[in-house]
Amino acid sequence: MKSPPTIVVAGGGTAGHIEPAMALADAVKRLRPDATVVALGTPKGLENELVPRRGYPLELIPPVPLPRKPTADLLRLPLKVRDSVKQAREILDRVGADVVVGFGGYVSLPAYLAARGRVPIVVHEANQSPGLANRVGARFAKRVAVAVPGTPLPNAEVVGIPLRRSITSLDRAALRAEARKHFDLDPDAPTLLVFGGSQGARTINNAVSGAAKELADAGIGVLHAHGPKNTLVVQEFPGRPPYVPVPYLERMDLAYAAADMVLCRSGAMTVAEVSAVGLPAVFVPLPIGNGEQATNAKPAVDAGAGLLVLDADLTPAKVAELVIPRLTEPSELAKMSAAAVGMGHRDADEVLAKIVLEAAK
Repeated sequence: MKSPPTIVVAGGGTAGHIEPAMALADAVKRLRPDATVVALGTPKGLENELVPRRGYPLELIPPVPLPRKPTADLLRLPLKVRDSVKQAREILDRVGADVVVGFGGYVSLPAYLAARGRVPIVVHEANQSPGLANRVGARFAKRVAVAVPGTPLPNAEVVGIPLRRSITSLDRAALRAEARKHFDLDPDAPTLLVFGGSQGARTINNAVSGAAKELADAGIGVLHAHGPKNTLVVQEFPGRPPYVPVPYLERMDLAYAAADMVLCRSGAMTVAEVSAVGLPAVFVPLPIGNGEQATNAKPAVDAGAGLLVLDADLTPAKVAELVIPRLTEPSELAKMSAAAVGMGHRDADEVLAKIVLEAAK
């Protein structure tokens, strides 16, 4: 490996692909401050906001949308891929890439094809059900890293999901008082954190707000991110812990610190973050796609760190049934919290960074 090494990370499109790439980039820079990390993205992806904000250079190629199933669009992919691969190859040559790390999604397939036979490839798969790009890339990758056991990719090494240090180093107990004050929550009441992704989730909003009285009567406070395009009006119950609805959570670290339990969707990043900070969880998988969200939650549920309820089964009564007995029993919360921390995502960023730097040699 030349010194210093140049790492190209390909993880554009959604935060679920970009955040692990940025967490890896940060870990590489901690281990090798002289390294150069370049991000590969597309003109319309969220990476255009997130990558420059984190201080890394961003190179753009045309996106290649990947159909989930064999369709006419899949047959047309070679024509769409050609230009993206050509531009990606030019970028790899220009920056002097020593290794390409792909996280799946629109930008990874052209990156893998551009690097094949020229630059070592490392694949990281966050979901237990791999997408098309990573299934292709894993066939000729030097190393394949996955988030959870049982992911059907060749020679897979289980490393977890790389996460931001602000999450993995979070001391919830030390920040608890500040976090409760920040959100105007009761300083002492057991507190449920609720969110359904960046846009919110109607099923979750209706079910949890519908259980507001039962939660208040049990002495439980609620911090509920309902999504910027939704509204949520919840009755106040004087003398009881407050139910605090907010459109969006800018400070997820404080939200995690304020909470004793979380009810949320089960995207791969969400499951990893919730587990890393040690929060017991009720996971409500998004009921679309190929079922990957239910699969994402399974390791946490099997470990005793979380519960799973289907979207169609989530009612106010179900919320009360699952949440109240656990939030009002400290020993049960402590047991679930310990199981969550034991899932191994906390050090995934540096474990993957060492794999990447080794592959670059």
